[in-house]
Amino acid sequence: APAPPPARHLFSDPAEIEALRGSLLAWYDKCKRDLPWRALAATEPDTDRRAYAVWVSEIMLQQTQVATVIDYYNRWMQKWPTLQALAQASLEEVNELWAGLGYYSRGKRLQEAARKVVSELAGQMPRTAEDLQKLLPGVGRYTAGAIASISYGQATGVVDGNVIRVLCRLRCIGADSSSPAGIERLWDMANALVDRSRPGDFNQALMELGATVCVPKAPLCGECPVKQHCRARRRVEKELGFASQKLFGKPAPVPDVEDCGVGGCPLCPPAAEPWDSSLGVTNFPRKAAKKQPRAARTATCVLERRGCHGAPEYLIVQRPSSGLLAGLWEFPSLPLAQGLQEEKQREVLADHLRAWTGRPVVAGGLRFIGEVVHIFSHIHQTYVVYSLPLDGDVTLDPALSPSRWVTEKEFHASAVSTAMKKV
Repeated sequence: APAPPPARHLFSDPAEIEALRGSLLAWYDKCKRDLPWRALAATEPDTDRRAYAVWVSEIMLQQTQVATVIDYYNRWMQKWPTLQALAQASLEEVNELWAGLGYYSRGKRLQEAARKVVSELAGQMPRTAEDLQKLLPGVGRYTAGAIASISYGQATGVVDGNVIRVLCRLRCIGADSSSPAGIERLWDMANALVDRSRPGDFNQALMELGATVCVPKAPLCGECPVKQHCRARRRVEKELGFASQKLFGKPAPVPDVEDCGVGGCPLCPPAAEPWDSSLGVTNFPRKAAKKQPRAARTATCVLERRGCHGAPEYLIVQRPSSGLLAGLWEFPSLPLAQGLQEEKQREVLADHLRAWTGRPVVAGGLRFIGEVVHIFSHIHQTYVVYSLPLDGDVTLDPALSPSRWVTEKEFHASAVSTAMKKV
């Protein structure tokens, strides 16, 4: 087994842990944001409803800003206030409400898990973090810990991006915080710190601190309720002290405040990435270099016809039930090979549209509208947009993907991605 990390990187003093819990909870009670899921978790007497309310919020908040989530959350809970209500909804309804939140598989998995609770677990949510993670699809270690601590009062920690940042700064952890060994250490730390009498509030306080004070850039260290426990801040203060001594001509022996006294410590920053004085506490956490998103190009055609009331209607088709944007609706689209000339793009798109319309489509009849760029987490997607007005009736081939004609208003109410709304 690897040697335990030096005490400098841990919370090993019971008195300090007690003091940190008290300071953080007092700050949270005074400064916490008023959020709808917090209100529900605090007032809902039914355990399953309470757990469901927390669960929905945690899934929506993955990769998505709080400000964006609030409106979606309120609409969701109004439409499906219980697990049972969600289990009876169609995937199409779920996708329609989720449209614009991104990472669409989250909504689908949430509903699959709700159906499982209703059909296999007699409508009762699992009662521990371990069982939540084991029994519910789409519920990972973090979400399980959040539901169990907030809804059931289980004394279990949580580790998300905000918590990682706070813990790495509090304890000068410079190892790659996304590595499996690094994450495991952070979970150990979160579980040791969590307040035993108010675990849900403590976990939310730690996340709130990371979201509002200990932010990635320009953290508000002066406002931090646990600054006296922060080793990164202590390091900054030491450096300032050395700098001022130097200024007054007092040669001070500069100890290596980076090193925790153990050669090759697994939690100190690697020797190849020394402390950067200009960054201060934002030296932590260290992250592995991000992979650049791959570039992709897609030809998209807005097919338009006059509806029975004279209003324009547009053809939308449904994407496959798995993969990127699964089950969502879009204008007929076709991935393009890299480096395809404009003329060739038109030809391949015209061939593709022929299958949809059941009639010849002349490449020259496609009108180029422009390009729309949309960044997915791992794809830099460019949509090359064309339009094609159609006369007369068009018979769509039922053997192809589901498709339908919609007005502009119906289009915006359908389960379409943000990328398609841009188009």
